[in-house]
Amino acid sequence: MDYCQYPSPVGTLYLTADEDGLTGIWMHPEKTEDFPILTQAKVWLDSYFSGNPTELSFPLNLHGTAFQQQVWEILLTIPYGRTTTYGAIAREMAARTGKEKIAAPAVGPAGGATPISILIPCHRVVGANGKLTGYAGGLDKKEWLLRHEGLLQDRRNRK
Repeated sequence: MDYCQYPSPVGTLYLTADEDGLTGIWMHPEKTEDFPILTQAKVWLDSYFSGNPTELSFPLNLHGTAFQQQVWEILLTIPYGRTTTYGAIAREMAARTGKEKIAAPAVGPAGGATPISILIPCHRVVGANGKLTGYAGGLDKKEWLLRHEGLLQDRRNRK
């Protein structure tokens, strides 16, 4: 495992990788080690924070339950500058898995467990009423990221 730090507008981010791909972007330090993929992740973060995110061009190596990985796969499809709801993700998961229904409240913790914040945009998931809800990095950072993407104009949307 390798690591590096990335100074971002929301504070220092800690990037981790192994030989197979990026394994984490953390807002708090984790166990870490330096692979070339970390340079690619820094370039992606530079493009994101400059307001011009590029397509993902390096592999991710995500570790989580099958349910978490399904949620993360859906989160990766949320375009920059757009939001979705926990309910919409639950409906998409039900459709993909052939289940009649998946409970929306189960989606939040799975999304929050992502080891790669920002790149896997769990910050783009809002409550059914458009209100900001939990974010592992803190609601202040979620609010900043949504403002950065042009999705939040004032604090009235905050729960």
